[in-house]
Amino acid sequence: MYIFGLLIFAVVYAGIGFAHTIIIMVFLFLLYGLYAAATEGIAKAWISNLVTKSEVSTAIGFYSGLQSLSTLLASSATGWIWYMFGPAVAFELSAAGTLLAGVYLFFLA
Repeated sequence: MYIFGLLIFAVVYAGIGFAHTIIIMVFLFLLYGLYAAATEGIAKAWISNLVTKSEVSTAIGFYSGLQSLSTLLASSATGWIWYMFGPAVAFELSAAGTLLAGVYLFFLA
C-alpha cells in the first residue's frame, strides 16, 4: 500500500507539471488525497512493526523528526530548482525521485 501511495504521488506531481486545465488540477488534487491516505498511517504502522513495543513511541518520534528535517531540505532544494528552472522541472524531478524511491522499496520488500 505504501508503494502504491508513492506511485500515486509520482503520477500527481508528473501531472501537475503538465496540467493546463482546472479540471485536470482538481482531479490531481483528489488523487493527492488518495496518496496521503495510502501513506501517512501506513508508515507509522510499518515502523511500529519493526521495533519492540517499548521503543514504538521513540521510533515514531524519530521518524517524524527526520521526516520534518528531510521536508525542509527537500523543499529548499525544490524551491531553488523552481527558481532556476521553473515549476514544471521542479514537479517532474519530484515525480522522478518519488518513482525511484517506490521502485527501490518494491525490490527491497
